[in-house]
Amino acid sequence: VQLQESGPGLVKPSQTLSLTCTVSGGSITTGYYYWTWIRQPPEKGLEWMGTISYSGDTYYSPSLKSRTSISRDNAKNMVYLQMNSLKPEDTAVYYCAGDQSLHKIMVVTPGSWGQGTQVTVSS
Repeated sequence: VQLQESGPGLVKPSQTLSLTCTVSGGSITTGYYYWTWIRQPPEKGLEWMGTISYSGDTYYSPSLKSRTSISRDNAKNMVYLQMNSLKPEDTAVYYCAGDQSLHKIMVVTPGSWGQGTQVTVSS
């Protein structure tokens, strides 16, 4: 499968971030795939944010759960990320990724990755 992230590159503090992941080469509802969002702040490691499964179940990082929502559009084969109350420390490269192993998702080693999209939170 191939994944492509899209969304705004610059967001103001306190606003809401909306990112889209377009999946091609396979349906997001079949193949027992888990679709996830991962981010990497400058000079820091990868951080798992949350996941939506092929059946629509969602899982979130406890530290981000209160501000994050992951959803999908089955007809468009897209997965979405919304994060509200953005802060400058949310500045990062945001990745969409997928794997059939939930374990690999949780240890941030999924097999399929998008190229990533830079999001800067600044006034």
